[in-house]
Amino acid sequence: MSATISDFMQAAVLHAPGDLRVEQVPLPKNLGDDEVLVRVMAAGICGSDIARVMVTGTYRFPTIPGHEFSGIAEEIGRGVTSVKKGDRVAVAPLMPCFECDSCRRGNYSLCDTYNFLGSRTDGGFAEFVKAPASNVMRFPDNIGFMEAATIEPAGIILHGIHKIDLKAGDSVAVIGVGALGYFGVRFAKLSGAKPLIAIDIDDAKLELAKQAGADVCINPGREDAVARIFEETGGRGVDLALETAGNNAGRELSIAAVKKQGMVLVYGSAHHDVVFKPELFEKILRREIHVLGSWNSYSVPFPGKEWFDIVNFIAAGDLSSTPLITHVLPLSEAPETFRKLADRSFGPYGKILFAPNGVDALKQ
Repeated sequence: MSATISDFMQAAVLHAPGDLRVEQVPLPKNLGDDEVLVRVMAAGICGSDIARVMVTGTYRFPTIPGHEFSGIAEEIGRGVTSVKKGDRVAVAPLMPCFECDSCRRGNYSLCDTYNFLGSRTDGGFAEFVKAPASNVMRFPDNIGFMEAATIEPAGIILHGIHKIDLKAGDSVAVIGVGALGYFGVRFAKLSGAKPLIAIDIDDAKLELAKQAGADVCINPGREDAVARIFEETGGRGVDLALETAGNNAGRELSIAAVKKQGMVLVYGSAHHDVVFKPELFEKILRREIHVLGSWNSYSVPFPGKEWFDIVNFIAAGDLSSTPLITHVLPLSEAPETFRKLADRSFGPYGKILFAPNGVDALKQ
């Protein structure tokens, strides 16, 4: 362990649902031969983190949450050759077993017995994190730590895009323009989607979608979204709907929006019963609509083609998450931030990042 590092670090520690405390905890030690100690520079709040921290809890207590993060390789295990001390790195949170049937097929997102940074073991809301070297990926100097902290959510969208045959000229609707929807618009644009339609009830998010490349922005609170989608597609409906809203309204709109034999790619998790009206369910049957689920962001070579593609997109200037990032906060504000997010008093926001080693350090 470097002499410049204290034996303790600051971390946001979850002791029970709703009980997040910023405190001094022991620094991760006993670095294995194939492990890397990462100094966390930027760590993002995922939408799932809000429920995890405030309602459902992690798989054990206490746990340090946070699974979207980037930093600097601080210490290197003796057997590690993929990164070196001082490298700028993003960290993939999924730790698959590499032994189950899904892993042997390269479907790491479907691992039977995976571990996960930020929910099953300590994650990125801390000054330092210990991770397997296979989960630590270098990125070039022209990518900032804040953008690198969004590789994981961007990878979730690209994982689904890789599953389908999206061709230039295909019409696409993105339902819900949060972080996932923003990346959905951008990757559909890079794929040559035309027209590219974004749907959200928040005008600020629609403006974000326009920046990402949406041709048409629809607010269902002001107009009939389905009628407008069919108008924009010559009465056919879209070839592909990306459902990132994670609610029944978004799922219903996705099914109603696609053309005959079109596809709905489902990303949003369900937190309540999913119930369709008979006439909407009939559309799936009578229009032969394909409904495909997509989970996580991992493939071959681990952590996944998605991760390497995104680094290349960002480095080349084809992808930027900067318009999505609205807040960069010190880690000390984590408990209050989560309380405000849970009771909806935080105010307008996009992607919120914590800077565990200080906001000024992000300028490196």
